[in-house]
Amino acid sequence: MDPQEVPALSAESRRVFAPRREFPAPSGSARLVSRVKPDYFETVNTPLLTPRRIALAYTVALTADAIQVLLGPLGWMPFDEILDVIAMILTCVLIGFHPLLLPTFLVELIPIVDVLPTWTACVAVVVALRRKQQQASAAPPPVSNAPGVIDV
Repeated sequence: MDPQEVPALSAESRRVFAPRREFPAPSGSARLVSRVKPDYFETVNTPLLTPRRIALAYTVALTADAIQVLLGPLGWMPFDEILDVIAMILTCVLIGFHPLLLPTFLVELIPIVDVLPTWTACVAVVVALRRKQQQASAAPPPVSNAPGVIDV
């Protein structure tokens, strides 16, 4: 049969022969969320880690934690929160945003818990994860020795 002789499918036929979906298509804001890749937070604003960036991030974290220890467990409430906002922004600028920064920021809002060195611990974990991620992406592809190829 010639392809030009095949009649066009009617709307009803297209509906019957269309592949079935298990779930209905998302609508509204769910459609926007469904477009986000699982590794979205790993690729957003992730600067290359340099020794200078790492040192500055640790300096910001250690300074924020030291000031909060000096202010005491109850500290000066507004100054303490402003310090946390500044530490969060500077950390994001220096080592990039990571989802672990959000719980750290929220924990810092709890009056007595904010004396713990949470910013320093979070920077250490994020730097370790970023280094591991950058080393994995910078690794050369595996070399295959095909038969008849001499590796010099």
